[in-house]
Amino acid sequence: MRKFKLQTQVSVDGYMAGPNGEMDWMTGAWTDDIGTYIKGLMEPVDRIVLGRKLAEGFIPAWESRPEGEPEETIDWMNNTPKVVVSNTLTESPWKNTVVAGGDLVEIVNKLKAQPGGDLIAYGGGTLVSSLIANELLDELHLFVSPIAIGAGMPVFASGAYRRLRLVAAHPFECGVVALHYEPKRA
Repeated sequence: MRKFKLQTQVSVDGYMAGPNGEMDWMTGAWTDDIGTYIKGLMEPVDRIVLGRKLAEGFIPAWESRPEGEPEETIDWMNNTPKVVVSNTLTESPWKNTVVAGGDLVEIVNKLKAQPGGDLIAYGGGTLVSSLIANELLDELHLFVSPIAIGAGMPVFASGAYRRLRLVAAHPFECGVVALHYEPKRA
């Protein structure tokens, strides 16, 4: 069965975004060592899973071929098939992307049962909270930025008590630390 990974950037106080979805705190140049780590995380992945709100910015941003990003990464982001989890969209406005609506557990279990490489989610607060609450992730890769924002959208929703096992911690030159966790399951 395929692994389902989460990769998300988080403030040191546990937020993925500000109170109104702000992500302006995610500024700062990432160093080459973090790029190497992320490349290793991406290599076994052949499907990206996104929530609708994140997809609306994420997909067009990569399609615009942003300056400063390696061509290899841009091509991978654009060419890797995507699934957008949404109960409001009925069809995809993006190429190489399908929309999946309905029960999240069923959607993820069907994706994980298909042959292929790993799946990865890059965030989206509602989706991430639901994936964690339903214990659908096999790995969590939290890129902790050295900034506290005080309030916002938490990675772990209130009452989402989860035991995690630390697999590895990787500090990078830019001050970000990647924490790789696996859920502890009964």
